[in-house]
Amino acid sequence: MSVKEIPYKIYLEEDEMPKAWYNLRADMKNKPAPLLNPGTLKPMTREELDGVFCDELVKQELDDTTAYFEIPQEIRDFYKMYRPSPLVRAYCLEKKLDTPAKIYYKFEGNNTSGSHKLNSAIAQAYYAKQQGLKGVTTETGAGQWGTALSMACAYLGLDCKVYMVKVSYEQKPFRREVMRTYGASVTPSPSMETEVGRKILAEHPGTTGSLGCAISEAVEVATKSEGYRYVLGSVLNQVLLHQSIIGLETKAALDKYGVKPDIIIGCGGGSNLGGLIAPFMGEKLRGEADYRIIAVEPASCPSLTRGKFAYDFCDTGMVCPLAKMYTLGSGFIPAPNHAGGLRYHGMSSTLSQLYADGLMEATSVVQTEVFKAAEEFARIEGILPAPESSHAIRVAIDEAMKCKETGEEKTIVFGLTGTGYFDMVAYEKFHDGKMTDYIPTDEELQKSFANLPKVE
Repeated sequence: MSVKEIPYKIYLEEDEMPKAWYNLRADMKNKPAPLLNPGTLKPMTREELDGVFCDELVKQELDDTTAYFEIPQEIRDFYKMYRPSPLVRAYCLEKKLDTPAKIYYKFEGNNTSGSHKLNSAIAQAYYAKQQGLKGVTTETGAGQWGTALSMACAYLGLDCKVYMVKVSYEQKPFRREVMRTYGASVTPSPSMETEVGRKILAEHPGTTGSLGCAISEAVEVATKSEGYRYVLGSVLNQVLLHQSIIGLETKAALDKYGVKPDIIIGCGGGSNLGGLIAPFMGEKLRGEADYRIIAVEPASCPSLTRGKFAYDFCDTGMVCPLAKMYTLGSGFIPAPNHAGGLRYHGMSSTLSQLYADGLMEATSVVQTEVFKAAEEFARIEGILPAPESSHAIRVAIDEAMKCKETGEEKTIVFGLTGTGYFDMVAYEKFHDGKMTDYIPTDEELQKSFANLPKVE
């Protein structure tokens, strides 16, 4: 099929939407290392995890052999409100860049939460409801996850308590108000409401917080509140499982028109990237096809590119299980980067293992370059992107320009998993020339690495 026959937006029919999530771990030869109990340093048992997470989600978390999990009908019915999401051919961007590269992006921002996070939020809320729980607790960085979860909980009649990273709470008040509109309580983290919050504030007075801090508070409240469980918006295996619907739809749409990507780009090292690359990485693992897969992270929080592959706490308060991942140290509190969803010290254990095995690449980019790409994309393609997704845009543009230099006609696919309409403080600072490019020094990172837990 010729390029001209490929539409601007590729939509799947409703009956073409995936009926099962894909578990990437089933095809991994080297499985992700198990979560460890912080007290005994032994693998966490199902019984131990049941006290923190919903029962069904624990099963999904620990299962690394089942390739597909059927999506419950109620979740599929909810998905139909905004899925299948479009795969867009960026013809205008290609023309502006004058590149022979073909650029596609999977757009996940066409729902009220404004991002891909709703894909897992509705699943986790559904299983909490099925278990008969009163509500759930969680953390949120930029606010997309908190917004999505509050929306899902409102739909299912569950209480929702959100601990929002303090810097994002202050920078993004309207995201906070959307959560409250859906009935969630929103607390800036670290707070004085929890023991771990008070401890963090005592050790780091005036801190702007981090996802690690917020996780600690949300877990504490969940474990001390009857009828509540903790839910997480990224990095966990269960979340990557739910988000695989992004990649499954992307591959189905490309297959429909006989398009095979050369380069697949996603931001961070969690649900955004993991969901997009899942079926493509599965083919790579099975030896059926090969792709160049690139993870893009902020230079201010370079977990993959400058972190250590080691066991570390998933939270700053050191109350959560230890995960083997690329980490900057659970005590690392990054600069108040505007990509709030990427201000986390660690990466997914699954993606960390794939990166360690050389199955994907990683690169970091500075904040001002990210916003240059975001602005260029908004002006050309007509979508105002979230700062997180703009990291992928930056590298997609860079790769397209390399094709211009070499004359290669590569096909590039990236994930545009959120809109930036609640991130205007960040855009304002960029336009006013007040945005800075903070990069941690080797000394700062070494200080954080020195406190990594000693695990044999």
